[in-house]
Amino acid sequence: TSSVFSLYNDTATNGNASTYIAYCWAPIAGYSAFGSYTGNGSSDGPFVYTGFKPKWIMIKDTTTGGAGYDWFIWDSARNTYNPVDHAIWANLTDAENTTTMMDILSNGFKLRLSSSAMNKSGDTFIYAAFAEYPFKNGNAAIYNIN
Repeated sequence: TSSVFSLYNDTATNGNASTYIAYCWAPIAGYSAFGSYTGNGSSDGPFVYTGFKPKWIMIKDTTTGGAGYDWFIWDSARNTYNPVDHAIWANLTDAENTTTMMDILSNGFKLRLSSSAMNKSGDTFIYAAFAEYPFKNGNAAIYNIN
């Protein structure tokens, strides 16, 4: 619901003598966006509208049998221009991946590869995105007129 989440009786998420962490976020216009998209398997991947230029994006394949169960993270601090091709994993200790590509745009992001881990055709992917300039209408230009 909007105020409660349930774990049910699944040992993967609610096992005895195990410790779990839950991160519960809510979208805030101009600051954060959360949702899902469906992969198309193309190097001209889906565009995801966030309403702001993302600073940080995390994606995970949620489809059973999907090739990518890892959490991929991109940011604009390590990649200062498109395509953004440096990803790290939230759930692994592997070295930075430099073959994953997306464009970080003024109003969202667009996948730029056919990788099954981030864009497998028909799979559902969830995402979390946080704004580069976190305030309402943060993608608007600021001009100084003298």
